[in-house]
Amino acid sequence: MTKKKKVNKRKPDFVQFKRFAAIDFETADYGRDSACAVAVVVAEEGDIICKEYTLIRPPRKEFIFSYLHGITWRDVKDKPAFGEVWKKIRKQFTGIDFVAAHNASFDRGVLHACCGKFGIKPPASEYLCTMKLSRRVWGIRPTKLSDVCRHLSIPLQHHDAASDALACAKIVLEASEKGIPASALLKKRPSNISVL
Repeated sequence: MTKKKKVNKRKPDFVQFKRFAAIDFETADYGRDSACAVAVVVAEEGDIICKEYTLIRPPRKEFIFSYLHGITWRDVKDKPAFGEVWKKIRKQFTGIDFVAAHNASFDRGVLHACCGKFGIKPPASEYLCTMKLSRRVWGIRPTKLSDVCRHLSIPLQHHDAASDALACAKIVLEASEKGIPASALLKKRPSNISVL
């Protein structure tokens, strides 16, 4: 006589939140410190309450990804470097429950690299990946931002940081109606950046 294995039918943990920030970076080259544009969208209690977008002067003049986002050195040469931009956008990360991004490991990596270059401590928030979220909530594959937006009828001008961050925020708000599984959060990453 064989024993039947007990199946653990535990419900997935869900993320509880009131306020979050969605972020999107565009980069000039393969270096994570080469942010040339950033957008931050803040949502609170289910409503979008703030949208910020700015161009950034990256540390190098070489642009590899202009064909994607249309930004060139000429567009950013007179713009502030990330250290100045951070002074403007850091307040958006106050009191948030998480930072959302599509392919969040990329945007988290860019934020940490840019902060590291200027000796800034990045936000200690958790990161919610809307790619993972879209797979878990709606079973969407492939999960490029354009695929998810098409599935959810969210307008998108892909590779425009302002449009991408807004779309990301809308994905989170749409998913919140069904419940956001904790498995869509990235594992925490220690920060060893000292504050100047």
